[in-house]
Amino acid sequence: MKRIFVLVLAALLFVAVNIVSTNLLTSARLDLTADRLYSLSDGTRQILRDLKEPVTLKLFFSEDLATPYPALKSYGRRVRDLLEAYASLSDGKLKLQVIDPEPFSPAEDDAVAAGLKAIQTPTGEAIYFGVVGVDSADAQLALPYLSPDREEFLEYDVTKLVNDLATPKKPVVGLISSLPLEYGPGGPMAAAQGQSAPYVIYQQLQQSYQMRSLGQVFTAIDADVDLLIVAHPAELSDAELYAIDQFVLKGGRLIAFVDPNLEAAAYMGQSPMGATPPSSSLSKLMDAWGVTYDDQKIIADRGLAQRVAMVSQSGGRVYKDYIAWLALHRGNVAADDVVTAELDDINLASAGALFAKDGATTKFEPLMTSSAESMMIEATQVQYAPDPDELLRKFAPDGKEKAIAARLTGPAKSAYSAPPSPKDGAADAHIAWSKNINVVLIADADMLEDRFWVNVQNFLGQSIAVPIADNGAFVINAVDNMIGSSALISLRSRGVSQRPFTVVEDIRRRAEAEFLTEEKRLEAKLQETEKRLRELEAGRGDGNQAVLDKTQAEEVEAFRQEMLATRKQLREVQHSLRRDIERLGATVKFINIAGVPIVLTIVALIVAALRRRRRQRAYAKS
Repeated sequence: MKRIFVLVLAALLFVAVNIVSTNLLTSARLDLTADRLYSLSDGTRQILRDLKEPVTLKLFFSEDLATPYPALKSYGRRVRDLLEAYASLSDGKLKLQVIDPEPFSPAEDDAVAAGLKAIQTPTGEAIYFGVVGVDSADAQLALPYLSPDREEFLEYDVTKLVNDLATPKKPVVGLISSLPLEYGPGGPMAAAQGQSAPYVIYQQLQQSYQMRSLGQVFTAIDADVDLLIVAHPAELSDAELYAIDQFVLKGGRLIAFVDPNLEAAAYMGQSPMGATPPSSSLSKLMDAWGVTYDDQKIIADRGLAQRVAMVSQSGGRVYKDYIAWLALHRGNVAADDVVTAELDDINLASAGALFAKDGATTKFEPLMTSSAESMMIEATQVQYAPDPDELLRKFAPDGKEKAIAARLTGPAKSAYSAPPSPKDGAADAHIAWSKNINVVLIADADMLEDRFWVNVQNFLGQSIAVPIADNGAFVINAVDNMIGSSALISLRSRGVSQRPFTVVEDIRRRAEAEFLTEEKRLEAKLQETEKRLRELEAGRGDGNQAVLDKTQAEEVEAFRQEMLATRKQLREVQHSLRRDIERLGATVKFINIAGVPIVLTIVALIVAALRRRRRQRAYAKS
């Protein structure tokens, strides 16, 4: 009877706890993810604390119509919980309204007027799932559709919307570039035909900043420019270089992308700045800032090589390491710099290297670096259909890490002793020296191109950008940091939808290095045999034809046997590669499926054993 009473009491307590938690702990959550994906970041908390004027967030979600779609309805609950957490942390400055826009209702009219997109169900009903933000002046911004594919980026999207409402005046970012950033690869011609597809990075910058192109020719940087971006510039005149030089020395902030080999130059054609050059540099300015950079050489890195698809001789698709395209990971970015501290993966293509000059007055702080398993090669080696295997065969690492991006601060002199011409210095006095400059240099402009870091998907006529690397986060972080807004940085780099399986990659690279070594030995043997056959062929004609033919046959047979043996070794290397990866996969699967239950069982047995021992001791004492 006593045991039944205890069980009933436990059941009642369980129900009571669930009722209380359901009503009082609706926004409480336990986040065990590695990147704390479901916890509000410090950046969000800071923006909510700093709100000066009230902001209202309206969540439009067709909850009833979403009932047949459990995944969508579940995501809707998670979004509502997140927004409720925003409201609870805002000290009353942020209000949340949850609206179910039923068909043909005024709420549906409001959703349409705000620019929200609806999903059409098979029965023709419209499901709305978006957020509208309204500030104290009734200005509106919207997230038209909260795609579940972007759940990892939900906090950033919402916090950015709140921040944009709280700071309606956009800083001005000046742009000097030969890249068609605002038009897309087709350039102005495509835009004139209604086919404009701006780079995703440019679109993201436009959301928070007033982007202003300085045109084809300029002699000064506008006074209201808060930050200057120079991205793969065409050859600049002394007057234009001088304008940049003086902007930086006056305290202006600069982010510059240069590139020794722009992969997309061949198909980009004309831009507002003229033809897109294959390489770019700011050598005169960089020299004055204490940096050296060779615009004819790129970094080849076996340790960070990207895996690329190639067409084999048989017409099939094969995947190979391409040492000219780099996939940087967390260990290759500065952990102590706010711009890169939270970034995981950055994709680069034929990037250059930056080096600090001896005796430089500036402070050179690398933000991105290659691995030590790298070397410098001529940019011409990766132009005109490069062979990844040939690059690997010639690869000889120098054992040194190389800076690909760097922050420059500290005192610097002008690259010019006087204005290049009298009119260039007419407006302001020449500045020969600055106590502190603020410059970020990146030796790769291909990282800005969509194909290297983002998948753009079309959903109901709306483009949804799903990052596969942190290229965009790096650029936005750098801009925010240089202009002075760092609150969003801790959010932006949360959501990368792909993570490298580094252990498997290391196994594969080791096996492929062994494979290529064996392949190289086979080719050397082939060349030696062909040379021997040519020598034998040249010795014919003195009556020894039969002997020579027999010698040739023996040589050919010996080579065939060697070739078969080597091919067998190559197959063994490939089989070994697969065995290692399969063994690792089986181990991971075992840990995921059986490991945790086994650990819990062991803990339970230990606890039971300890309890039994305590009981035995208690009985012994009694």
